[in-house]
Amino acid sequence: MDATSATRKIVIGDVHGQYDGLMHLLGLIAPGQDDQLCFVGDLIDRGPKSAQVVDFVMHSPYQCLLGNHERMLLDILHEGQVLQQPLQAWLFSGGQMTLVSYQDFYGEPGIPHAHFDWMRSLPLYVDWGDYWIVHAGVDPTLPLDVQGIQQFCWIRDSFHSFPQPYFNDKTIVTGHTITFTLPGIEPGQLARGPGWLDIDTGAYHPRSGWLTGVDLTQQMVYQVNIYRSETRIRPLAEATISIMPEAVVGRF
Repeated sequence: MDATSATRKIVIGDVHGQYDGLMHLLGLIAPGQDDQLCFVGDLIDRGPKSAQVVDFVMHSPYQCLLGNHERMLLDILHEGQVLQQPLQAWLFSGGQMTLVSYQDFYGEPGIPHAHFDWMRSLPLYVDWGDYWIVHAGVDPTLPLDVQGIQQFCWIRDSFHSFPQPYFNDKTIVTGHTITFTLPGIEPGQLARGPGWLDIDTGAYHPRSGWLTGVDLTQQMVYQVNIYRSETRIRPLAEATISIMPEAVVGRF
């Protein structure tokens, strides 16, 4: 079976409430019913339509991972009570726009319990054999079975700066860290290091605006710019810049 007829493996980077851009991107990618598609997490916050994004992904056939922004939202509730310190941290990180989007979408304040329950059910990673998808990365010094939310949803520097691949036979695909914050990467470019590929191109960020989906099977990158109504489709090799791990040390 050639690459054009094979079932595709597709990963979409951090959406951050950019519902209109996401619909445009999915139209470009045109996933088939047999294709695998996974969101890396961070569906919510900072963009204008987080409620719509969550509602769509919840009711879609696609996979989605837990991102640090979903985790921050979940952390504000404990035994039915709202915790003020986690609430303020979430609001500061873009949660205020999420609350507004729920008010606009549902016509009443608050986030439905079903959305909280769905976020709690999200896995931390998926293993597609040759690709291992996670929101942020892994701690390269620890075995997987002792790692959890702190590593898979939050890690940055120690993951990107490690000089060897974590897996011998898999590429780790992540979001979380906007690629242009890595050395030598321009807005809209993807970043590659030893054994990993970062596809968060900063859809919400005014310096970028690029929302990215990657067809790992056909090695193609699909992008929509939410500020300029621009689209592009190009080979993964053309869209990706490799970085030297030692250049990452001490950034965060």
